[in-house]
Amino acid sequence: MATSYDPFRELDRMAGALLDTRQGPRLMPMDLFREGDHYVVSADLPGIDPGSVDIDVDGQLLTIRAERTMGNNVGAKWITRERMAGSFLRQLNLGSGIDMEHISASYDNGVLSIMIPVSEKARPRKIEVQAQQSAPKKLKTHAVSSSSSSSSSSK
Repeated sequence: MATSYDPFRELDRMAGALLDTRQGPRLMPMDLFREGDHYVVSADLPGIDPGSVDIDVDGQLLTIRAERTMGNNVGAKWITRERMAGSFLRQLNLGSGIDMEHISASYDNGVLSIMIPVSEKARPRKIEVQAQQSAPKKLKTHAVSSSSSSSSSSK
């Protein structure tokens, strides 16, 4: 494998690392979508040990934490080191209408997937319209016929 050393790229990488003002946890890229009666969160966490992933729900706040550790390569002469070690953090406000008791998570090929079910009360539903059966209206034929009969008898 042939690699060429680019001193300007290396200086740019080092300057970026030194000038990076983020001292806290790194952000993890994620997708969020709704599929049927579930919300699905897919977060990229490549190289993360699944045992280091911690997911908490506190009230309406879902917190995802993960830790990436780099191998201890004593005596290695690094050519480039761009993969960052450290903590990753993401927080989501779940809002209302979520079934907090049935949230589940899985980790496969560097992607953390969290299934967040919508509560039964918040699911869309059809409301059936019921027609009321009313009694047929009676025609006032008696009043018309009696008035016409009385007017004919008075003549």
